[in-house]
Amino acid sequence: MGGALVRIGLVLGVVILGLAVVVGLGYAQLRSNAAADAAVRVPQQLSASATAPTTTPGTGTATPRVRVDPAWAQRTAAATGIPLRALEAYAQAELVLHAEQPACGIGWNTLAGLGEIESDHGRHGGSALNDAGYPEPPIRGPALDGNGVAAIPDTDGGRWDGDTRWDHAVGPMQFIPDTWARWGADGNGDGVADPNQIDDAALAAARYLCAAGPMTTPAGWRAAIFSYNHLDTYVDDVAAAANRYAAAVS
Repeated sequence: MGGALVRIGLVLGVVILGLAVVVGLGYAQLRSNAAADAAVRVPQQLSASATAPTTTPGTGTATPRVRVDPAWAQRTAAATGIPLRALEAYAQAELVLHAEQPACGIGWNTLAGLGEIESDHGRHGGSALNDAGYPEPPIRGPALDGNGVAAIPDTDGGRWDGDTRWDHAVGPMQFIPDTWARWGADGNGDGVADPNQIDDAALAAARYLCAAGPMTTPAGWRAAIFSYNHLDTYVDDVAAAANRYAAAVS
């Protein structure tokens, strides 16, 4: 596999089977509060509530829109502490995947766990998601220049990361441009697949995870999260976050 998903920060860089992984400082801090046991309980996959199935399909990379129930979203955001705009993106992606790939079984809380670890739901470094779903200021990982991290020369002409020499991980789900070129999705139906936009990034992440196979068993769930970042401790932390969100609404 070419390209990668990369974490913000600079603690450790490795390359495994062509997947570059950077473990960030924020992730290391989260590890101090999460279980380190590889047997962490796999989360129950929760489903969001929709007010309507789908609307008019888009074109190109666009996806049929699913409307998340606003009352459900408000209650769930209040119970979990997830920013409403981020929660709506995770829920919409889960509902779309339920229609596209029902056998996958991904839950919104799994995507929320991933979003927490990757960028604190778009809040890394003092950013915040605006109403359109873009973090302000934009979230960028360090230059992947081989200096303590994987070396990934520019693959997008600086389109997404603003760097024409080296790639950077981009946006709330931290996609590398090369990976985005293959997995990019248009979750908000505006005709553009943008890794900076939370609906697009959440849908792309959901499809990426489901490509690893059904997430309905502990082994399948762990394999999918491991495909996003090749560290068992990372898988454990996503599970811990997803379980916390499940418990908050139970």
